[in-house]
This record gives sequence, structure tokens and C-alpha cells, in this order.
Amino acid sequence: MENREDVKGIAARAAIWSARHRVLAILGWIAFVAATVVLSGMIGTKQADEGTAGHGDSGDADRIVAAAGFPEQPAGEMVLIQNRAESDRTAATAEIAEVLGATAGVTGVQEPIQSADGRSTLISFSITGDPGTAAERVGPALDAVARVQSAHPGLFISEAGSASADQLVDEELTGGLNRLGMLSIPVTLGILLVAFGAVVASLLPVLLAIMSVVAAIGLMAAASRFAPAVDETTHVMLLIGLAVGVDYCLFYIRRERDERRRGADPHRALMIAAQTSGRSIWVSGLTVMIAMAGMFFTQDVVFVSFAAGTILVVATAVLGSLTVLPALLSLLGDRVDALKIPGLYRRNSDGRVWNALLDVVLAKPLISAIVAVAALGALAYPALDLKTRGQAIQDVSPDAPVVQTFLAIGESFPSKTTPAQIVVEDDSVKTAEFEKALAGLEAAVRDSGGKLAEPVGVEINPAGNVAVVSVGLAGRESDSVAVDALNLLRDQVVPDTFGRIDGATALVTGSTAGGVDYNEQLDRTLPLVFAFVLGLAFLLLLVSFRSVVVAVTGLVLNLLSVAACYGMLVYVFQYGHFEEPLGFVSGGGITNWIPMFLFVILFGLSMDYHVFVVSRIREGHDRGLSTRDAVREGIGRTAGVITSAAVVMVAVFALFATLPLTATKELGIGLAAAVLLDATIIRAVLLPSVMAMLGRANWWLPKWLGWLPEVAHEPPAQPGEPRIERELTPVS
Repeated sequence: MENREDVKGIAARAAIWSARHRVLAILGWIAFVAATVVLSGMIGTKQADEGTAGHGDSGDADRIVAAAGFPEQPAGEMVLIQNRAESDRTAATAEIAEVLGATAGVTGVQEPIQSADGRSTLISFSITGDPGTAAERVGPALDAVARVQSAHPGLFISEAGSASADQLVDEELTGGLNRLGMLSIPVTLGILLVAFGAVVASLLPVLLAIMSVVAAIGLMAAASRFAPAVDETTHVMLLIGLAVGVDYCLFYIRRERDERRRGADPHRALMIAAQTSGRSIWVSGLTVMIAMAGMFFTQDVVFVSFAAGTILVVATAVLGSLTVLPALLSLLGDRVDALKIPGLYRRNSDGRVWNALLDVVLAKPLISAIVAVAALGALAYPALDLKTRGQAIQDVSPDAPVVQTFLAIGESFPSKTTPAQIVVEDDSVKTAEFEKALAGLEAAVRDSGGKLAEPVGVEINPAGNVAVVSVGLAGRESDSVAVDALNLLRDQVVPDTFGRIDGATALVTGSTAGGVDYNEQLDRTLPLVFAFVLGLAFLLLLVSFRSVVVAVTGLVLNLLSVAACYGMLVYVFQYGHFEEPLGFVSGGGITNWIPMFLFVILFGLSMDYHVFVVSRIREGHDRGLSTRDAVREGIGRTAGVITSAAVVMVAVFALFATLPLTATKELGIGLAAAVLLDATIIRAVLLPSVMAMLGRANWWLPKWLGWLPEVAHEPPAQPGEPRIERELTPVS
């Protein structure tokens, strides 16, 4: 194949090489994916130790405990016996103690304790063996307790604990995530079959996206040495990889097919697709990776793992789209339209509905912009009241018996479900001074007005230099009552007791303390994340389009999309609308990690559409069209592919809402709604109306930035060259 054109850019050069050496490109891609799988199998993926990855005082305390050599404790379980129609719990309590003692896998049955109000009894016990696998052995205990409940219908008798909670999570969340991963692939393929109307063209994006995800998961094994992985990373990589991988291939294939239908020969069509859609792919991919990299600033193990995983999957999707996809298109030629589906295959992919809407928008751009901004503003308005909260047990599955039992135990025995833990480190904690401080703590608990709760438990490590002192907090895990009790403990009680031991370190941890410290860490790092993502995205758009106005417009439109997403989340999940259809119970706020995670994901993914659409508009401008005509052509010709890409993303992300965890519902609804808004109100109404009003000002660049490189958005036309269809053949 001769390169007789003035081809510029990484994407076009990669396409030329791949088309010349298509067998090598295809086999090289397969070998690359296989090598990553082998690499992953050889070295394994290093998992994050989430128990020692906290922040602030609670994180430091957890690390002290992890290094103190405490013997491994078996998984703890509790049985609650509570008055309902009956008030005599004596017989049921004795029966529970007896059946637990005779149940296989149960050990360490404790003496019953009574609640302060006299209405509840609690029996604690443990599950034998490795606590990490105790969920597999808790079944007999649950069955035994259920039989006692059946014999005493007038009482509430139920079991909860770490093993039964793990069993619930495995059944509900892990199983749901696995089903979601498998369901997302056929859903995506089905949408592409409707979009393309041809089996081969539909299979290519799904196949390449899956291979990109597989390669990225393999590479994550190496990356986990620097960014240890959490369990959810693989699922996030699958969904993000499917979304961007399919989008990138969709943009590329659709452009190549459109150019062929307009009369371009195979070589010319491929080069136009490479230098336009291909260029948009790597610019968009780089922007997505920049956005994801913002999560590194949080210094949080989950965000760091998500950042590494999503960056790898986007990078492999970009690599596949720019190398093996051109080779496959060169090999297939017009056979990419093979196996047409009757009734779905259409030669012209331009969207008639969107073009009709575009005529209205361009006729009345000011009114259209006002209406669009008003609609987005109305959706975003609830975000002014956005509150965050930590995750709680009821977020898993609010109607599950284990969850209901945990909540009931928390109300009657607050020190048993979410106790605060005071970690004291000294040369020796087996001293009179420590005992005096402990007595002072017990007195302070009794005088706390109910904010702190007995009993006070003490555990000392074998070396005798670390003690963990447990004390109950009023309220529930992350509510204001529990936080007030924690502040009392940290600010007054601990300094006045253990803080008086010379040379000792006394830090408070526990679920409530961990949530408070986590929120404070996010509050500190959030401005860094926003500044990094917005700043680098602005620079990338500036260099790509050589326009300050286009860069600023892109940032503003994406921020409007994110704000509208936040507003909808507040309306649904914080205010508690649609609880029954979506299957959740509002906790009065949004899960604390969701806003920032949504920001980086949405900001990155929104750039897919923005870069793709604005690049097409810039093509028209570079050919001498007026701004309105360039907008009409650019948005009109991309309407079909944008719609298809958006439907894929919305469908895949909406599957998250089917999972039991409230946070995943927030994530799914937020992503799906934001992408839908972005592809409709933002790209189809607000973007064209704003660009039409700005006119030539869209392309303003200060003279002192004239040194920025000129970027070609389409290969130059070649007048006089005959339109002959020539097959691309590999060059040896």
C-alpha cells in the first residue's frame, strides 16, 4: 500500500502500519492479550489489605493492632432474644445455649447478657476455623437458631455476626456482581445489533472490548505491586472497559462505513476514520485516563486501585482501537457489513429525529440554551443540599434478617455492633498506671449521660505493649448521635485517661471513627482531585482544538452534567424517593465515596462525546463552513453513533441499580442518568446552541499561544485523483 497522502497524527500512522501489516497486527494483539493472562497467572494479583489502609487516627490505630501480634480471632456471631408478644425469655435463652453447644462448627458460647431496658438477651459465640471462610460454615448455626425461633413465635430470636454478614454479602452482592458482569455482555451485543444491523460489525466492538478488559486485568497483576487491588476493581474494569471499548470501536467503524458509502475507496475511508475518529479516540482516552488519575490524590486504597484498573483498561481499549481494529477493517473491507439483519440494517445512519431537533435549536439558539440550562439547573438544584454518609449494614439488603438483627442488637447493645476501640501502645500496658486510666474510663462512661455505653472490654497482645479497649457509642454507626459520642471520647475522655500515661500513644478506631476519618481525608483531597482533573483536561482540549473557548465550554458543559447527576442522586437517595421500586432505604445522605468517584468517571466519559462531536464540527470549520453549518453537519452526522454509544453506556450502567448495595444503586443511577443527559440535553441542545451563538469566537486563541501545534482533523482532499476501489494488501 502506498502512502500518497499527507497523513499526520499517531492514529493515522498506526492505521497505515496496521493495514500494511495486518496479519502481524492481529496476531500481535492476540499474543499481547495472551501474554498478559500468562503474566497474571505467574505472578498473581496483590490484594489490598483494607484492614490496615485507613486514614487519620483510626488508620494509625489499625496499623498498630495489625503489627501487635494479636492471635487470630474466630468469626464472632450473636443471637438476640427479644420480647415481642411474649415477655419471658428464660426458656428460649436456655434452649439457644443448649442447641448452640451441640451444633457442629460452633465454639466459645458465652453466658447470656441482658440489655439495659430488660427487654433483650444476647448470647455470643464463635465459628471454628479460619474467619475468612467462616461464611461457608455458619449455616448449621443459622438453621439451629431458626428452629428455636419457630418454637417461640412470641419472641424475636435471630442471629447476626461477621460470618452471617459475609454469607449475605457473598449471596447478594458478589453473586449480583458476577451476574451483572455476564449480563452486560449480551445486553451490549443486543444494542449493537440494533445499531449496526449487521452481525460482524456488532461483534467486533464487543470482542475487542472484552479482549481489552482481559489484557487490562492481566496487567493489573503487575500494577498491583504499586497499587494493591480491591475485590471490586475487576467489576469496575469490566463495566468501564465495555463502555469505552465499545464506544471507541463504534466511533471508528461507523466513520469508516459512512465514508465508504459516500464513495471513498477502502484506503481513503480507513485513513479518514483513523485521522478523525481515531484521533478523537486517543484524545478522549487520554482525557479519561487523566480524570481517573485524579483518584491517586486521595491516597485511599480503594480509589487508588480503581484508578490503576480503569487507567489500564482505557489504555488497552485505546491501543486495540488504534492498532488491531484498522487491521481488521482492512482485512474485512466491505465484509464488515456481513450477515445483515433484515429490518435493522440501514445504509444511512444519520438520525432524523436529532436532525429535526437540531433545526429548531439552531433556529432559536438563545431560547434553546436558556431552556437547556434551566432544565439542568432544576435537576441540579437538590445538589445544594447534598450530604454524605458512611456505608452501613442496612445498605447491603435492608430487608434481610441478618441486617434487621444487626440493627436490633445495635439499639439494645450498642457496644456489641459498632464499638469504639481505644488502642493504647506503651512499653508495657500491664501497669498500675494503665489500670488507673482504665478505671477512669469506666467512670467517664457511667457519667457520659448515655453517650458512651458499657461494658468496657480489654484485650492485650502477647507482648504486653498494646491494649485494645472497647466501649460502646450511642446512636448508629454514622449518625450524628454516634459522631457526637465519638467526639466526646476523642476530645475529652481519652486525653483525660490514657492520654495521661507518660510515653503512651492512645488512638481511637472503630467503624464510626473510621468513617469520620475517611470523610476528613476526602475533604482534604477533593480540591486536589478537582484541580488536577479540570486543569489537565483544559490543557488537553486547548492543545487538541487550539481554542480557549472550546476548552472552557467543554469543562463547563461537563460540570453541568455532573451537577445535574448530583441533584438527581440527592432527590432519589437522600430524600428517599423511589425507595420501593429501587429496593433501598434512604440513609439521609449519599454514600461518602460516590460524589468524587462519579465526578472522575463522568468527567472522563463525557469527553468521549465532547471530543468526538467537536472534532467533527472542527472538520467542517477547517473546510471553510460557517460555524452554524459546521455545527449542523458535525452534530447531524454524529447523532446516530452518539445515540448508539449512549444507549450502550446507559444500559450497562443501569444494571448497577439491580444490585442490593445502596452505593451500587447510587453509582448505577448516577452514571446512567448523567450519560443520558450528556447525550441529549448537553450534546444535542446546549452544545449546538452555545456554539451557534459564539460563532467565530468558538475558535479564539490568543496570539501568545500561537506556538501550539496545528492539528489536522481530516486528511486533505485530493482533487483529480480517480475514485478507484483498491484493496489494502499487506506489505512484506
